Amino acid sequence: MPRPLSATIHTAALANNLAIARKYAPKSKIWAVVKANAYGHGLARAFPGLRATDGFGLLDLEEAAKLRELGWAGPILLLEGFFRPTDIDVIDRYSLTTAIHCDEQLRMLEMARLSKPVNVQLKMNSGMNRLGYTPERFRAAWERARACQGIGQITLMTHFSDADSERGIAHQLEAFERGAEGIAGARSLSNSAAVLWHPNAHFDWVRPGIILYGASPSGVTADIADTGLKPAMTLSSELIAVQTVQPGDSIGYGSTYTAGRPMRIGVVACGYADGYPRVAPEGTQVIVDGVRTALVGRVSMDMLTVDLTPCPNAGVGSRVELWGPNLPIDDVAAACGTMGYELMCAIAQRVPVRAE
Repeated sequence: MPRPLSATIHTAALANNLAIARKYAPKSKIWAVVKANAYGHGLARAFPGLRATDGFGLLDLEEAAKLRELGWAGPILLLEGFFRPTDIDVIDRYSLTTAIHCDEQLRMLEMARLSKPVNVQLKMNSGMNRLGYTPERFRAAWERARACQGIGQITLMTHFSDADSERGIAHQLEAFERGAEGIAGARSLSNSAAVLWHPNAHFDWVRPGIILYGASPSGVTADIADTGLKPAMTLSSELIAVQTVQPGDSIGYGSTYTAGRPMRIGVVACGYADGYPRVAPEGTQVIVDGVRTALVGRVSMDMLTVDLTPCPNAGVGSRVELWGPNLPIDDVAAACGTMGYELMCAIAQRVPVRAE
């Protein structure tokens, strides 16, 4: 029999979250971002819930081909573009749109033999300082792209670094408008945080990612409490053992937790080899039999331990929710000093995943 640990992907939640993104940016088209295997949800599992989008954004050519095999005939955007001339053959074959962020990519497109022009998103580095042309170099890059016979439509693109924080987007929006002044073409600027909180940056296309999966761009659950977003993944397991410990007894590797009173301890079939963070500290929330309780002791490879004091009726076989509709993934991530993004993407291959 398999271990009682599984992840469930909620198709209806994905569809709901896409509709929420559209409600926040009603005049914009949507690139649904499905990079990293749909943020760990599985591209094929996420596709039915997101197919009402206007386009999909991702990084990997194989995932782009998979979307075509799933029946998607609409736009697909390579968010980082391509890396070698042979990639352009795949772009041509599957009619992909690609980001262009450097002269090397432009040069490869200028030399490519294509069956039809490739639509591109010309990326400006407006302050993130990862990819893209500086505002001062942007017009020259646009003119070069416009002169390239292998390039069709040119959309102007940038990416915000602080749309989820107090600094905001004003400094980058000013840089973008300065660099793109007088340049015609559609605009694509807004990530998830800008979709929710910066309507002045929506323009023609928005690129929601994390909000499609029901988590907060800021990592703070309260920030999306009133949006209507729903968690798209539940990680659940069961108690596989119960131990009764006495005052002075320690629990788990390193004896990091010592009982100060008689306690019932539940052993859960989930550990860091399944993608649950080993750094999760004592007190990280877990739901057992519908009741919130907390971790005690260190997370091990295949198991973790929880305090059953708040749930006296729990026993072997009791259901455990590690994150999901009743326990936001952002709350678990915050306890571990990380973001919900990382936990979603860290689900291990050995964990059974199903869609509903």
